[in-house]
Amino acid sequence: MMEAPVPLEEPLCTSTAAQIATVGLPATRGNDAGSFPLTPEGAARLIARGFAVTMESGAADCIHYTDADYAACGVEIGGRAKALGCDIVVYLPTPTASDAALLKAGALLFTNMNLDNSAVPALRALLQRHAICVRLDNIADHKGRRPFADILSEVGGCAAITAAAAMLADSVGGKGILMGGVAGIVPCEVLVTGSSIAAIAAARTALGLGATVRMFDNDTYSLRHASGQLGHGVAGSTFHPRVFENALRSADIIVATATDHAPAIDADLTALLKRGAICFDLTGGKTFTALQAVPLNYNWQSMPRQPQQRLCITDCAMAVPRTVAMAMSNAFAALFDDIAVCDGAITNALRLNCCLRTGALTFLGKCVNARAAALLGVRTVDINLFLQFS
Repeated sequence: MMEAPVPLEEPLCTSTAAQIATVGLPATRGNDAGSFPLTPEGAARLIARGFAVTMESGAADCIHYTDADYAACGVEIGGRAKALGCDIVVYLPTPTASDAALLKAGALLFTNMNLDNSAVPALRALLQRHAICVRLDNIADHKGRRPFADILSEVGGCAAITAAAAMLADSVGGKGILMGGVAGIVPCEVLVTGSSIAAIAAARTALGLGATVRMFDNDTYSLRHASGQLGHGVAGSTFHPRVFENALRSADIIVATATDHAPAIDADLTALLKRGAICFDLTGGKTFTALQAVPLNYNWQSMPRQPQQRLCITDCAMAVPRTVAMAMSNAFAALFDDIAVCDGAITNALRLNCCLRTGALTFLGKCVNARAAALLGVRTVDINLFLQFS
């Protein structure tokens, strides 16, 4: 007697609208491996809006999702060339020139590439492909808020303190102490420079673990806002030299975030730090000028270092890529909603959405960002004029 055939699992059809455009999700590779922009639920939201999503096989391994998780939401699993050949491609790190050359002519690339010399080959290839490249961290709304940059700032601030608690508790490479202490023991001191999103996130996390927090910023209005967010548990001050130096002497953890007119913590100020003090630089490596920067997602437990040696940790958000993907999925849902309103017409989306225009680096063979143009040695074209007459 023949056995009844077993039905094969098919992808869940989540789209209720006609296809607007294709979206490609290639995997990150090499030193950039470890980031991915969308969870399966985030991809499903795009599909429900009418986008067809293709993901390179294994691309989401770094955030602990399988190909089957995405296929069940309606995502097509394919090769790298297919993911790069979509109408819209989301690739967070700086692409290689060879990857950029695989983009469809006129494709839209969402990226967070570093605008330094390492980006020059990719920028040249994007111009040759007449691709529209938008840097996510540069996207700003009409109030000046940067949703994608703010996500990385908030996650980075939280991750820095969470990592610091683990490092301090390490009896070999750290001090073997709890951040919050216990009854009868003074808790650790956390010093935060700046008072924006990253600083508030770091301070809130430190307070939650029982530490004492001091916050420094020359912007008293921003300090007042941070105090309103955090309550009376944070002592705020401007960068008065003597006050700041005394705070450095007693701090167990220093978290530097972006702020105007903050002093660089050079060799002289670094010498004031107590042994075993842990430093986090969330300013892109601009603050601790005398310390070597080490990314948080690096295996710092295996580093050859002496007990109580100081550390300067960077790239904190990238150490928790699944949290970043979950938060970015929400921001991408709103962004792709704006594109869907234009029926996937990318040029129209840029024309109607001034927020999207603020992030543009290249547009149909022209460089429309001053910093990118300086790297390439070409003239900048005003994208607003370009769109007006195109």
